[in-house]
Amino acid sequence: MAFPQPRLAPAELPRHRARSIECGQGAVRAARFNADGNYCVTGGSDKTLKLWNPYKGTLLRSYLGHGYEVLDAAGSFDNSQLCSGSADKTVALWDVATGQAVRKFRGHAGVIQRGGSIDSSVRCWDCRSRRPEPVQVLDEAKDGVSSVKVSDHEILAGSVDGRVRRYDLRAGELYSDYVGSPVTCVCFTKDGQCVLVASLASPLRLLDKDTGEMLGEYRGHRSSACRLDCVLSERDAHVGCASEDGAVYLWDLVEGSLALRLPVGQGAVQALAFHPRQPVLLAATGGTLQLWDTGDAAGDTTGDAAP
Repeated sequence: MAFPQPRLAPAELPRHRARSIECGQGAVRAARFNADGNYCVTGGSDKTLKLWNPYKGTLLRSYLGHGYEVLDAAGSFDNSQLCSGSADKTVALWDVATGQAVRKFRGHAGVIQRGGSIDSSVRCWDCRSRRPEPVQVLDEAKDGVSSVKVSDHEILAGSVDGRVRRYDLRAGELYSDYVGSPVTCVCFTKDGQCVLVASLASPLRLLDKDTGEMLGEYRGHRSSACRLDCVLSERDAHVGCASEDGAVYLWDLVEGSLALRLPVGQGAVQALAFHPRQPVLLAATGGTLQLWDTGDAAGDTTGDAAP
């Protein structure tokens, strides 16, 4: 006799602002969790990259060496290294423990943002090799590359030319979907079956990765001029997007209904990241980083539930 599988508890949402951190970096351009979600990194307009414990609001280390503002960052899977892209046209690889730059990769002819560059290319380097040249250059985009995500064998790139390109490195294939407006952010769902796409003056879209079929549209946020992050929750139950009206919007992935609006600040939300395993969210506006979770502390701001 087979026992029935236990039902999963309903997915929770980060409704309460647990902490607000003044980063001291000018404008915060990027905020990203590390691989296990215990720490986060922020990139600022003051050319610095900073490592934080966001739960305590503690600055752990600053990384100095870029010549212009830091526009994106990411951590390695073993948490030993950080990577940052800058308006100085370089990608820097940092040792987390020492704070020193291990490598600087050059070759892009334009500003590096969210893994891509305004020079319309995606460049791949081998971090184990000492060769300065990229091992591969993906230059099919007709305009700047605004967002790049990587899985174990795929590279997903969104471009201002209105296309989402997926490079299957195992098969050596390129797949392209046209969404009709400049793409600002792309990401894979956790199950690897779908792609979430944010673009200017358009709804957030969920596409089938293999067929390009549109599976869902999510409306309500404002996106007319800024490059805004989009995210998926830790269980793929909700999709989220930053907005120019100072809020973060979260929708039910299947139903497409607005589930929650988080009032982050007055200006555009410049960076957004979801915890890899918990209902915890990072959002940045101006020079402030905010941590949102499910707890309910007195005096904390609460998100606006959808009617």
